[in-house]
Amino acid sequence: MKRILFALVAAASVTVPALADQALATSKNCMACHAVDKKLVGPAYKVVAAKYAGDKSAADKLVGKVMKGGAGVWGPIPMPANPQVNEAEAKKLVAWILAQK
Repeated sequence: MKRILFALVAAASVTVPALADQALATSKNCMACHAVDKKLVGPAYKVVAAKYAGDKSAADKLVGKVMKGGAGVWGPIPMPANPQVNEAEAKKLVAWILAQK
């Protein structure tokens, strides 16, 4: 039984993608304008996840917005570009954001 359990845990750790967490968002200054569950300057991550739930192209759209910035989707305040975030980090951040419930 222990051997089977160990094999399942080992397989899960290899196949489950490493999701970003709030620490990465904080280190990249995302949390200066966003919070998980309340609006600050930008929308709450839970609201972003709800808006894009079921949208298969959401991750690609949001990765672009994280890196290049954007405007008009959430109101008049634009989101600036984030040159300190590389593409791999943006993908991790977006996966984490979209997983918020």
